[in-house]
Amino acid sequence: MASTQYGIKYAVHIITAHFGNLVAKVCETLLRRGPLTLRLLVRFTELSSSQINNSLLILIQHNCVQAFTAVTEGEFGDAPKADTQYLALFSNILHRMRFSKFLAIASEKLEKDKDCEELLEGLLQNGRLSMEQIIERAKSSKHAGNRPIPDVVNESLLKLLNAHFVERCPAPEPTLSPQVEEQPPPRKRGAKAAKVSEVPPTLEQRLVESARPMEVIRFSIGETNTEAEESEHYSSISGQKRKRGDLDTIQESGDADGIILWRANFDEFIRCLRHKACIEHVRSQFDDGAVNVLSAILEATRSSEKIVKTEITVPLSLDNIYEEVMKNEVGRSMTLDRVEASLSALGCSGMEDYKINLQKIIEQAQIDEVESIVLKRYGRDAYRMFRFLSKTGGLVETEKISDSAFVDKNEAPKILYRLWKDEYLYMEKVAITVPRHSLCLLWRVDRYNLWEHVLDEMYHASLNLQLRQAYEMEQDKELLNLPPDKRGGPLEKRYNRLRNVRILLESSLLKLDDALMLFHDF
Repeated sequence: MASTQYGIKYAVHIITAHFGNLVAKVCETLLRRGPLTLRLLVRFTELSSSQINNSLLILIQHNCVQAFTAVTEGEFGDAPKADTQYLALFSNILHRMRFSKFLAIASEKLEKDKDCEELLEGLLQNGRLSMEQIIERAKSSKHAGNRPIPDVVNESLLKLLNAHFVERCPAPEPTLSPQVEEQPPPRKRGAKAAKVSEVPPTLEQRLVESARPMEVIRFSIGETNTEAEESEHYSSISGQKRKRGDLDTIQESGDADGIILWRANFDEFIRCLRHKACIEHVRSQFDDGAVNVLSAILEATRSSEKIVKTEITVPLSLDNIYEEVMKNEVGRSMTLDRVEASLSALGCSGMEDYKINLQKIIEQAQIDEVESIVLKRYGRDAYRMFRFLSKTGGLVETEKISDSAFVDKNEAPKILYRLWKDEYLYMEKVAITVPRHSLCLLWRVDRYNLWEHVLDEMYHASLNLQLRQAYEMEQDKELLNLPPDKRGGPLEKRYNRLRNVRILLESSLLKLDDALMLFHDF
């Protein structure tokens, strides 16, 4: 989904809190106007070129902006024109609020390896680091012991690369050609030909994919022949730009100068969080057997997932699934018949090979989340009517909704109108002339628009929580700086109250972010 009104405000607040107003102004301009050249940024922000240069370098360093060369066709037979443009990466900006979750995932997967955790923490804090910078940072670590620091860093980096938690930085300035809209093939008759049209990738998705290194070098610690050729290519390009002195070019340190830069791989962490969301939803619907089977399948097929939003897992035989289930202590108590029953409960398709529809699990989790919002905000009668409409899918008249949801016929129109007014329902008016002229109201759940509206509300709530947290910290800033021995009596009570408020706000933000990822990232 595209970034919404409050989504942009929330992203700008994150950048403001982390990098200040000047950088946030540049970022907001890119978020609201889309990709821009340096000249247009100067024009729209009314900042100097040096201020914009510095702001862009900070945003690029922290993976919040990606530079690219946009190729446009020339007019009247002229040669194609290439301009350097900059695009704000909305998803990466939101990921800055999830660093604690990313560190927790890495700690669990790597069995609390302190050296790996510190290396990853350094990449999350600094955006991008070279091997030399990582080693310099590791010299202050207390976990290396008597081993040489470079050996410890190499070993930790290799573990993180093997787990795909760290990757090489993308190309500094990939070339992006205009997207050609392909004409859909003529539709054939028959039920099998009726497929849902695929949503075209966004500019951000195309750019991220274009800038990503080849798989053979993305998670490789050594230099390959392919990488050497790419490095030589970028060096020649950057040399030409330095000679040209182009105003629209911001030089980035990295592969163009022969230095390999590393960064955290957000995709892998989001994939892990998506798997966790699927498991938690299944846990709320089925028994522990289904949870164990799903966890085993996700672990076995993890290396086969090429994109974060994988819809269906790769097929696995029953023997392979059972073998994976047996690897943990809880799974060893399961019989083959119970595994088959769990697969059936999960809706696995296939006779010999089984696969799970992860997208269906996510969609059901989204529906449950929206239904819980309706229940808390509008009451149980509204919840029953909304749930009925959600399951029905089509337009339904008021009287039928009232009868099916067991809601009083006088109250039903009021509740439906309130849901429509708050953009939770779609309403359509139909004129009926037989047997007498009247106006019939039809209602349905428009999931695409509703999901976008709910997501915007979540951005708004996250922004409010962050502002409240900042306000509380600013109000009692002096109290926080006091040493413990001077916080006696009333000051101690104020300090405990502030600590409890901070814990409550932080936990609320974490839970809200889980729901936010369900609609934006999963």
